[in-house]
Amino acid sequence: MEWNLRRMESELRQINPDLLQPSKSFKKPSSGTITINVGGYLYAAQRHTLAKHPGSLLEEIVMGKKPVVHVDSMGNTFIDRDGPIFRHVLNFLRMGELVLPDDFKEAGLLRREPAFLEVTDSHERSQGLRVYCSDSTFIEKVKNRLVQISKSRLDGFPEEFEVSSNIIQFRHFIKSEQGSRLVLKQDSTFLCTLECLKLEAVMLALKRGFRLLTSLDSSRGSVVQCEALHFVK
Repeated sequence: MEWNLRRMESELRQINPDLLQPSKSFKKPSSGTITINVGGYLYAAQRHTLAKHPGSLLEEIVMGKKPVVHVDSMGNTFIDRDGPIFRHVLNFLRMGELVLPDDFKEAGLLRREPAFLEVTDSHERSQGLRVYCSDSTFIEKVKNRLVQISKSRLDGFPEEFEVSSNIIQFRHFIKSEQGSRLVLKQDSTFLCTLECLKLEAVMLALKRGFRLLTSLDSSRGSVVQCEALHFVK
């Protein structure tokens, strides 16, 4: 009997050595695989599967953009959500479509509060461009794209434009210090104007999955000329 067990272990080791490792090895089977704990249920998936939607909570966690606040006893990232329901979310990420049982009665657990984005432009220098978003992470993304330069040094995003964590308002671009200017962080030679900032906000919104609600008919003109743009995600 003992000899048979040793032979079976030897054969298993040749087929798949991971099968004989302690259960805790499930945490990180490979560099491309992630294990997360959702409401007490362990789920393992490829990193690129969980990161399929840029800007989502899962993408920011697995790509290291968002700090992990809670972990379980084995070091897996813990997400305080309904564990059994998460399998439908994971299948959606894998297949690209949401497939639910005919008798599924917990659709409310899969929904989230929509994020609302409003970009308003009074075309007056005293008021400037106002960007409001119910999702404060979008405001942070906008701020991270911009930087102020004065006397050949980077000063970061100007605090005077921050109204709250959900609102930024660009009333003017030149501070009391002569020669200061607002530029894109990735290209310090690109001077930002109201029109450029509006287009930057719109492009960033579309890339992060926001949908434009405002109708751009001939009476409203282009995106740059429109006084108010509304998006939802």
